[in-house]
Amino acid sequence: MAQKNNGVVTTEMITNAGISRGCLKYLADKGSLERVSRGVYILPECWEDEFVNLQSRYKKGIFSLNTALFLCDLTDRTPGNYHMTFPQTYNLSGPKSEGILCSSAKESLYSLGIEALKTPGGNTVRAYGAEKTLCDILRPRNHTDIQVISEAFKRYTAGKKKNIPLLSEYARLLRVEERLRAYLEVLL
Repeated sequence: MAQKNNGVVTTEMITNAGISRGCLKYLADKGSLERVSRGVYILPECWEDEFVNLQSRYKKGIFSLNTALFLCDLTDRTPGNYHMTFPQTYNLSGPKSEGILCSSAKESLYSLGIEALKTPGGNTVRAYGAEKTLCDILRPRNHTDIQVISEAFKRYTAGKKKNIPLLSEYARLLRVEERLRAYLEVLL
């Protein structure tokens, strides 16, 4: 299972396949697997993927803001701290204690624009797509650096995968239409 999943296997994957959790402990004790965090194991020859570790520990967390920009290839800046967004009712004390920069959103906005994106390690995680992330960084409460915003919009408008109608729809829902228009008028 781990070999088919870029060297990563989780307790959830094992139990869904009908395999006892004790097998993971046995393989870890034997040295065939390494435990990198609660419920996440990797093959000894693989690099640890922090994106996968965080998402398996905080299943409701969606990578957002600067972290999502990085995963969408809209910035060169590797995130020093990971940004994750959680439902409004989620207790943020756990992720905050690990240094995760947390945001919360009401359900209608939380589930908007979630995509499966590849990490630099080749694993798949849930993050907001380019259009949702671009609208999120325009929101004043997120305090995103103007240089990061400019670079992200330049990369997005130069790319082949841009979806301006979807971007405009998200801007309307997140109430950043005016700010979005200012960037798009200059770049398109």
